[in-house]
Amino acid sequence: MTVVASLPTLTDGELAGIVRLVYEKSGITLHAGKRALIVARLHSRVRAGGYRSFREYLKAVRSDRSGRELGLLLDAIATNHTSFYREPQHFAFLRDTVVPRWRAARMRPLQIWSAACATGEEAYTIAITLAECGAMSAGPVKLLASDLSSKALARARAGVYPSERVQELPMAILRSHFEKGIGRQVGTVRVQPHLRHAVQFEQLNLLEISDLGRRFDAIFCRNVMIYFDKAVQQRVVSMLERHLNPGGFLFLSHSESLNGITHGLHWVAPAIYERRKA
Repeated sequence: MTVVASLPTLTDGELAGIVRLVYEKSGITLHAGKRALIVARLHSRVRAGGYRSFREYLKAVRSDRSGRELGLLLDAIATNHTSFYREPQHFAFLRDTVVPRWRAARMRPLQIWSAACATGEEAYTIAITLAECGAMSAGPVKLLASDLSSKALARARAGVYPSERVQELPMAILRSHFEKGIGRQVGTVRVQPHLRHAVQFEQLNLLEISDLGRRFDAIFCRNVMIYFDKAVQQRVVSMLERHLNPGGFLFLSHSESLNGITHGLHWVAPAIYERRKA
């Protein structure tokens, strides 16, 4: 007979402690309605460490100077849902506006940042868009993709996805940029090396970035702001704006806006903002 360990009870005080820690370290705002989600997602971490309560687990996370357990906690809490060509108008704008402007200037590499890339679909869609419009061969292109989650980044670097994730992509795109899995990999596809090598994946916390030492012609930071309160949104937008070249574009999701946030950007299209040239 198999004995299944029961989930420890999450008290109000423990819930408040976890919510506070997640907010401090990631800016993600959780609320009491997420109690069941928190218990479900953190149960494996509590069980793996042999902790008798969430209070004991939370104490261990805070005392772990390596930051490893905190990273695993945030990995468990973070929502990493994304897809290829999500909100396709943005990639059309990249192709039709950002790339031609860069080509006309021909002064520096094209720099693009996927600032919350999750499992990589957005970053690879950017790379596909650039390859398909000839930007990759027209001049130097530097594509940075970052995320808070180390687990999501590992999947992004591997570039392996279930076949159903790409089933709606045009056959020409599939043939040019994906490899079909065989043997043990049947039912999956892998992004081809020319795209995997074009993307630099890096673990970054948007709340901890001061200056990356580079400026971008386009920053995609989509479906992230919805998890932040206004104070964190203001902090992140100010940081992103500083990292845009004059004339560069910030892409948010269509469910997000800059209403109530102080910034120097101006709206040019749905969920697309431009940093004015000096």
